[in-house]
Amino acid sequence: METVPAYVTIVFLLTTFTAIGFLLRATRKAGLGLLPSQILIFILPLWIFFQAALSVLGFYEDFTSVPPRLFLFGILPALLLVLGYIAAFHRTYVERLPLKLLTLLHIVRIPVELVLLWLSIAGQVPRMMTFQGLNFDILSGIAAPIVAWLAFRGGETRRGLLIAFNVIGILLLANVVVIAALSVPSSIQFLNIAEPNRAVLYFPYIYLPTIVVPIVLFSHLASLYKLLRADRVGS
Repeated sequence: METVPAYVTIVFLLTTFTAIGFLLRATRKAGLGLLPSQILIFILPLWIFFQAALSVLGFYEDFTSVPPRLFLFGILPALLLVLGYIAAFHRTYVERLPLKLLTLLHIVRIPVELVLLWLSIAGQVPRMMTFQGLNFDILSGIAAPIVAWLAFRGGETRRGLLIAFNVIGILLLANVVVIAALSVPSSIQFLNIAEPNRAVLYFPYIYLPTIVVPIVLFSHLASLYKLLRADRVGS
């Protein structure tokens, strides 16, 4: 990753910990004494160090393993944790999370997209993964503060606007995730053979698929759960 300027790494690390900060702040609002909150606070630092260690040691650089190591040891556990929290802790944790914070969290998608552009210029991710290509995820980041302002004006919660924002946000996220997954050097690489998505195999960019994307996905799913249960909606 010698071709990547230092400022790109700094911006990405700040973005990652901003996303974590949003999640922890929402968790604090829900209640730090809750069992799901305590589990999260215990697991999160371990996961951060675990992914850093695997990437620094070159564990994800085996491109021949089936299934790909990044999926098996990075993406899958994070996805299962997200779905597990929604399924197991929807009443004790998810329902207590503040919708406004969950909406504002998506602001982190703006610097993420800038980092992807810089990584593309450095030859570490394909142009297709940027907003100059087929990735329109930056729109969710730009819309987040506007939607948060409109949706909670006057002490009301405008469910329709928030539901639309979260559904569109999931679709935009899914689009770039599919492009990224099929562009990673691996046994299942299908896209961008000459311009692969190398960056996510290395520290600190391993945090994009294993921390930032799962937090963004969790925020969408938690918001939709609250919004689709009209009696549980709160700001």
